Order: sequence, then C-alpha cells, then structure tokens
Amino acid sequence: MTATDQDQDQSAQRAAKTLRAGGLVILPTETVYGLAADAADPKAVARIYEAKGRPSFNPLIAHVPDLAAAERLARFDDRARRLAEAFWPGPLTIVAPIADPAAVCDLARAGLDTVAVRAPAHPLSQAVLRAFGGPVVAPSANRSGRPSPTTYADAVAETGFAAGAALDGGPCAVGLESTVVAVLDGPVRLLRPGGVTRSQLDAVVGPLAEAEVDAKRSPGRLTLHYAPDAPVRLEAAGPAPGEAFLGFGPSCPDDGLNLSPKGDLAEAAANLFTYLRKADRSSPKAIAIAPIPAEGLGEAINDRLRRAAGFVG
Repeated sequence: MTATDQDQDQSAQRAAKTLRAGGLVILPTETVYGLAADAADPKAVARIYEAKGRPSFNPLIAHVPDLAAAERLARFDDRARRLAEAFWPGPLTIVAPIADPAAVCDLARAGLDTVAVRAPAHPLSQAVLRAFGGPVVAPSANRSGRPSPTTYADAVAETGFAAGAALDGGPCAVGLESTVVAVLDGPVRLLRPGGVTRSQLDAVVGPLAEAEVDAKRSPGRLTLHYAPDAPVRLEAAGPAPGEAFLGFGPSCPDDGLNLSPKGDLAEAAANLFTYLRKADRSSPKAIAIAPIPAEGLGEAINDRLRRAAGFVG
C-alpha cells in the first residue's frame, strides 16, 4: 500500500466512524462535494436538512459503491440494470421503487415509495462507502438554493460547521450534479439533466420521456436553486455597468470570467459553480452570463443557470 493509499484508507475509516456515530461528513464526488450521512438514520438525515436549510419535501440521493448494493435498496428492472452497467460508477442517478425502506429512511426519501440511487466514481467516496458498508445520502454541501461546491474550500465554507469529518478530494472533475432518470412504469423519464447527456442515455434505453408527474422524485427541482446572492441575467452579450460577467467561447469580451475560452462544454460545466461563486464575491449588481449552446452538457448547464435565475418550475 502506497502512502497515498494509506492516507485514503485512513480518511475513509475516519469518515465511516463519523457516519456510524450519526455525524455528517463532507464527501468529495466527481460531480460536486456532498454533505453525507447514514441513509438509514433519520436523526442524521435531519441534521443535513438543518445544516443546509433544505425543504424536507426534497428527496436525497442514496450513494452506494456498485449495482449489487443498489439492488439491495431498489427494485431494478432490465432497463435500470443496463443504465447502471453503462454509466456506473459515474454521474447518473436512477430513481426506482424502494425495496428496503429501512435502508433509506422515510425522511431521506421525502415520504416517497421510490428511492434515488447512485454509485459515485470518485475514489475517496468509493472508499468511504465500502468502509461504511451501507448507503449514504450526500446532497451537495451548500446551503439550500446556493451554488453547489466543487472545491473542498467552498464546501467547508458552506456547511463545514456541521461536519464531524471533511475529506479533501481536490476539484470535482464533472462539476455538475448527476443526471437523474426515473425507471418506473412506462418509459424512462429524464428528471434532471446532468453529467450524463440525453444522447448517451438514449443510446442505452431509447428516447427519454420528460419528467411530468415524476419530477417530485428528483432532488434539485426547486424553482430557485443553485443561486448566488446577486441576481442572474442570462443570454447576455456582455456586462452592464456594475455587473459581473461569465463568458463562454473565444468571441466573448476579455473582461470577466470565461467558463471556457475555447467553447468546451465539459470545461464550462466543471467551472460553472466555482465561477458563479467567484463572481458573487465581488458583490455585483447582477451576474450576466453569455449564451451557452443547448446540446450535450449544455442542456444541464442551462438547466442550472435557469434555476439560478429563478426561471424554472
């Protein structure tokens, strides 16, 4: 075992001990940093809601190491298994009927008869899940409605006061929350765009249906979500006086922050929340944001931006 492996194992064991005691852990994933708790412990889950100021009707995602662990929590059909085999570990959450209500408490599921499950790819989150030996809920480690933290420092600044342990896994590689799909009766439905694109999902299970009545089963669907303190103005050609500006692509003005100077959507996704926070720290009149193409990861980026601006129900 290398020194790095040894450090990771010690961090994972420390985090697992905190979770078993009912404490909270700041946990890195490839999407964003999470504030984690034992999914079966309603008191620990309540501490997450309290720390985040999160509405209790918003369900949480249960994190597991692999498909076998997921199928102990949820009833997966062939479509759900194909999706898990294609995209796990990775930024895809699958909503399916609950199989073991005791494993993910009612509070974490917001009283629903379904459970949202994901196997994260980050090696530290995998190590913690295997050391803990059970499902862990880990919503983004920000106060509710704020931009999600994609760095250790931002996660600690947001909810570190509530955590009994905090793990530094470096900057998040994806930088957007997971895609969420519902695999229930009828067609597979897209509840939240994210790190796995619509076209990637279509290639595995065919064309997706829209959320409709199943939208309540997904986290991150509040109208005003991921929002900085400053108002957000979308589709901006440039900043007005007093505004901060987030650009995209080589043709944007040099002033301000550019999500991706070369117009790379993956780079823009990874930078999105960090740059929103950086712009917000200057206490601008508003944050103006350049147009983002809607294809591929752009669908997820635009979903987060519309919610940051309060435009999506």
